[in-house]
Amino acid sequence: MRYAFNIPNFGPYADAAAVADLAASAEQSGWDGFVVWDHIVIADGMPVGDPWVILSAVAMRTERIMIGPMVTPLPRRRPWVVARQTVTLDHLSGGRLVLGVGIGVPPEAEFGTFGEPTSIRERAERLDEALDVITGMWSGEPFSYDGVHYQVSDTTFMPRPMQQPRIPIWVAGTWPNKGPFRRAARFDGVYPLADDNGMPTLITPPGVREVVTNIAEQRPDMDGYDVSAAIVLTGDPAEDRRRIGEFEDAGVTWAHIGPAGEGETFDEVAGWVAAGPPRS
Repeated sequence: MRYAFNIPNFGPYADAAAVADLAASAEQSGWDGFVVWDHIVIADGMPVGDPWVILSAVAMRTERIMIGPMVTPLPRRRPWVVARQTVTLDHLSGGRLVLGVGIGVPPEAEFGTFGEPTSIRERAERLDEALDVITGMWSGEPFSYDGVHYQVSDTTFMPRPMQQPRIPIWVAGTWPNKGPFRRAARFDGVYPLADDNGMPTLITPPGVREVVTNIAEQRPDMDGYDVSAAIVLTGDPAEDRRRIGEFEDAGVTWAHIGPAGEGETFDEVAGWVAAGPPRS
């Protein structure tokens, strides 16, 4: 089991320099990864930081830990721009980037506010096409694409990512919806959540076990495939170790731990980071 600290990109975490300090502390304290949410708006007046700028600052302050957006909603981003951003960040970080992707929520706030399509079908179509475009452009070979939503005329995109054969892609989805997990099975990892009346919520160890079984049925093997889960700690070390053990037994390879959204101050969260991951 590896451990990533997972933080929002809004509120006090909109400050790229402050988040980079947190990431440096995380690396020094033994965390294996540091990942950032990707939202455009949260509430009127709340500061929001761009995750790619934040992650660039994180890359400059760290040398070892995995970094990435967890997750970026590709349907509201231009895939060729994301291809360029990811390759640049992969080189800047020395090959430590993981690209977490999903369809994006909440649809009205993150898409409808800006005139973007909100239907789940179209967002899913755009996600699949965007992944085709990004992986095609990463190849460094002449590439064209004629999709419903995206078109690319003959172009060669350089440099290639530092990581080969590609930057790892982890796909998010809400279980038990099957579509996102067919998509996830084609790539390098999965970030499962549970479906709560159309909105994502934390998944349980039994839910993770079902996801792992579902994906294993669609792949030749699970070697090197990563399964992530967001885990909220209780503050009781024995109870936290028990809960983490349940997720590990269910097949989780990366535990994502961060603020629970219950009014924690930045200084409190910085203390959690400095305390290191809750290894058994």
